[in-house]
Amino acid sequence: MKIIVCRIQEDDEFVIDGVDFTVDLFNKEQYKYTFWTDKRKQLDQVDVFTKGAIDLFYISLMVYYADRRISRKKEDDNWTRSIKIYMPVFELEKWISNKKLLEKMLCFLSGDRWFFKFRERDCLNKNEKIVFNVNSRNTEIRWPKAVCMLSGGLDSFVGAIDILCQDKDVWFVSHHSGGKGVSVYQDKVIDKLTNHFKLSLNHFFRFYSSPKKGIEDTTRTRSFMFFAHAILLISSCSKEIILHIPENGFISLNIPFTNTRLGSNSTRTTHPYYMSLLQQLLSSLNLKVKLNNPFQFKTKGEMIENCIDPVFLKENIIETMSCSKPDIGRFKGESESKHCGNCLPCLIRRAAIEFAHNLDKTEYRDKGFKEGEAKNNLRSFKLGIKDYVVNKTEPALSIQTSGPITENIDEYCGIYTRGMNELKTLLDKYNG
Repeated sequence: MKIIVCRIQEDDEFVIDGVDFTVDLFNKEQYKYTFWTDKRKQLDQVDVFTKGAIDLFYISLMVYYADRRISRKKEDDNWTRSIKIYMPVFELEKWISNKKLLEKMLCFLSGDRWFFKFRERDCLNKNEKIVFNVNSRNTEIRWPKAVCMLSGGLDSFVGAIDILCQDKDVWFVSHHSGGKGVSVYQDKVIDKLTNHFKLSLNHFFRFYSSPKKGIEDTTRTRSFMFFAHAILLISSCSKEIILHIPENGFISLNIPFTNTRLGSNSTRTTHPYYMSLLQQLLSSLNLKVKLNNPFQFKTKGEMIENCIDPVFLKENIIETMSCSKPDIGRFKGESESKHCGNCLPCLIRRAAIEFAHNLDKTEYRDKGFKEGEAKNNLRSFKLGIKDYVVNKTEPALSIQTSGPITENIDEYCGIYTRGMNELKTLLDKYNG
């Protein structure tokens, strides 16, 4: 088991024996995050954050730290890690009461074993004090009707378009942790949305957070940390706010497509079971956030096909990034990030665009599966499709492979079947 101690304030002297990492979140040499700094002027338009949401935010940073710093390759099964975090929190009793729920949620999300030991924290740090100094603000406090995650990917772009076509009183939250493959496309998407819908940049909150010296690249807990930024913003509101997390229902099921770890970079970000656990945790912490995936029962192709503003989407679909490793081409001397064309997210993207538009103008590094790794990926994907077609496993059984689903069984079976058929149509064009 790896043991990590978190310290949030400079006067925190907590130590234990046998620790593997002591992380001082106030030390930029260990962890850089910009929630309290880069957007300080934008934060003037929000009210005071709740301490429970602040606790959740720091917990998410530490979970992401552990996820990046502890390699899976050294484990017996090359995957499952055991991690214990000593964490200071404001609302000690609430976290003790919800400890098992938090651990259960994270175990499902990342496939690891998580353990927490909480201790009380009694005062704000210097960055928090500045943001909490409401009397020094010159901006009127305002709250949105909804908040939406905006990753720079195709799903969140479609989600943003659909929401803005109905109501512009929305905040969008983005996150990046280095690499141009994410931040450049977020810039493009924000620019397109701002101009098309005539929005102010105050609608968009972009944050950076990343531990130094990260060595593990599966990063399944990144979504938890991403959501925690939005939840912290929402906690300043005096009413319940919907947090839209747009992702196609097929990938949210996270059904193993092959017997390999080929899809290890696709996470359980919006899996119904994970979403239910997170919603339960938020409710227990008295955080007025209602989670919503507006595309839970649509494939990616159906999302594109049914977009409220199809012309705007079609004109700008190439400005979005879906690839799990968009910057890997830089090791080969490429100057710009691009889609690889053969990872699972790229495959689902390609199938969806061809389903809806027939022609996909996205530039892919290896669209024809010609390179070594791409050839292996194609063979694995084709085996997955063959197993789906030949064995004809009951969809009701398949949708349970990544986590328990107890409601809306018919709808989830439908989304699985239609999603697999989109992939099959694409893969039938290639031999492998």
